[in-house]
Amino acid sequence: MNSCIRLIISATLFVSISAFSEKAPANKGTRTSADVEAATRLQVFLDRANFGPGKLDGYYGDFTRKALALYRESRGEQPEQPADPKSNAAPDVRGLNLASVDPVFITYTVTEADMQNVGEVPEAVAEQAKLKALPYRDVLEAIGEKFHSDVDFIAQLNPDKPKETIKPGDVLKLPNVEPFDFAVVKDLKPGSEISAHAPVNDIADNESPADAPPADSEKNAPPAPAISVTVDTKTSMLAVRENDKIVAAYPVTIGSEYTVSPIGDWKVRGVAKLPPFRYDEQMLNHGERSEDFHMLPPGPNSPVGVMWIALNKEGIGLHGTNEPDEIGRSASHGCVRLANWDIVRLAGKVKGGVPVAIH
Repeated sequence: MNSCIRLIISATLFVSISAFSEKAPANKGTRTSADVEAATRLQVFLDRANFGPGKLDGYYGDFTRKALALYRESRGEQPEQPADPKSNAAPDVRGLNLASVDPVFITYTVTEADMQNVGEVPEAVAEQAKLKALPYRDVLEAIGEKFHSDVDFIAQLNPDKPKETIKPGDVLKLPNVEPFDFAVVKDLKPGSEISAHAPVNDIADNESPADAPPADSEKNAPPAPAISVTVDTKTSMLAVRENDKIVAAYPVTIGSEYTVSPIGDWKVRGVAKLPPFRYDEQMLNHGERSEDFHMLPPGPNSPVGVMWIALNKEGIGLHGTNEPDEIGRSASHGCVRLANWDIVRLAGKVKGGVPVAIH
């Protein structure tokens, strides 16, 4: 039996947006504020269309190009040839209604509610297990997730707002996406819901969803579109199809060579919100269950994020993450991992029985 996830600790680097031309990443060349705005406009456009470009960072990155290609495919268009992944040259955006993204950036006033799910998260797993919840580590992390953005990018957009000083009432410049609100996750009705009282990676194969039976009006409704999910392990992109037409796509992290994701055809068994997680080092690294484990509480900094979509293979699911920066850039432990804002959107599109192909 496989399971998944690992904790990744990453450092944060802050750079002024006025210094983009001096401190741009290697091989990405110099760029002006207009370049940053143009790249962000495309990222926001794709994100709004449910073709996730990964974390918004103002670059024409690999996932932005992949999301654009799938978006064009969804419209019956021919995507452009893949570009050099090291290049930040603008892709072909002809035919896209980018003017619909206006403005590209908005001003957002930090609220008391933004601070409610912020707290100290120790690095040691044993200490995390003693907490009632795993909150955001700081308000910048909370705001970054809320606006689907890289925290470095937010710091670049707001050089006069160090993360240590951000407080309610502060006004920030942020990408104009549909905000992700962690506070409402507990009230979502994703469909085919599974109880999250037990650790999700211990959900038995015969666990059934807790949905109520359909109402009479639903029984007489026209047939719903046939939904299916495909995970491309080569491109690290997940696609949602309705009647074989792509309607959404999100970047993912898949299993490593040691704990591979389960290649094959599966089905969704149900969705668990804010799940607890059984952290077993032996299981995560070698696929062997041990008695040396820690029960981690739910929260945005849970290793499995805020939602778990269980597949009909015990211990395996599509789930969120506590490290959106690492999506597509590191390996999971057998599962398929998405940013929290993307797993919530995906969960709203699937229910028990939906086929999931991982190839």
